Amino acid sequence: MKTNIDIQPLVEVVQKLCSPNGCPWDKVQTHESLRRYFIEETYEVVDAIDNKDMDNLREELGDVLLQIVFHSSLAEKSGAFTLQDVINDVTEKMIHRHPNVFPEENPDNKGKTYTWDELKAQEKGNIRKSVLDGVSKGLPALVAAQKLQDKAGKVGFDWDELEPIWAKVSEEIGEFKEAVALKDRENMEKEAGDVLFSLINLFRWYKISGENALNRTNTKFRQRFSHVEACVNQSDRSWEDFSLAELDAFWEEAKVQEKSQVLHKKLN
Repeated sequence: MKTNIDIQPLVEVVQKLCSPNGCPWDKVQTHESLRRYFIEETYEVVDAIDNKDMDNLREELGDVLLQIVFHSSLAEKSGAFTLQDVINDVTEKMIHRHPNVFPEENPDNKGKTYTWDELKAQEKGNIRKSVLDGVSKGLPALVAAQKLQDKAGKVGFDWDELEPIWAKVSEEIGEFKEAVALKDRENMEKEAGDVLFSLINLFRWYKISGENALNRTNTKFRQRFSHVEACVNQSDRSWEDFSLAELDAFWEEAKVQEKSQVLHKKLN
């Protein structure tokens, strides 16, 4: 069933905001000045997904869509491309990369088997000099590490056994400890990066996203620390009056509450 979606009202709002008589802030924005907002809105979408908050997800997706329309409007003013170009390009790309789903639109690839990367390489203008091309330097470091390793792995630069990966993690931790013992601040940071990179490689073996895993831990820390904070606030004492052992006891209470909530959900 086809659904008629009308994006024109949003396009007209953005055009009016950016017009000479529009909003003083909006009409002076550039692709560069909007960069931080695109990143922020994207992370807010991720946060809504993690919280399973569908109302907020709806709102945040709208904010991301606004950014797409805003950038497209700026590009159209400069004669670079239009929003319709963006829509047409991504539609064509998805059809081309799924010849098994759209065989009639892909007569040259009909009945053939290609990897995603091979299909990408066929596309006009998709000429890359390096295997690692296409991994944006603007990505979060954990995401970039996983994508870089995935790219290298596709051409055979990867472990084919698990044991050497565990050994590499241990090796990198040992080198970090050595740097710490020498109090070599610069090398400590380099070796810390190597530890993280080797861990990402280990996670890949188990099909775990390092970014997702760390995000879940961050969320868990927020929840548990909120309980600790509530316990402190409900007392007549300040943070400085509590020993680490007492604060850790609150932390353990939070963990017990988590397990109880998980059990309750399972039973219901």
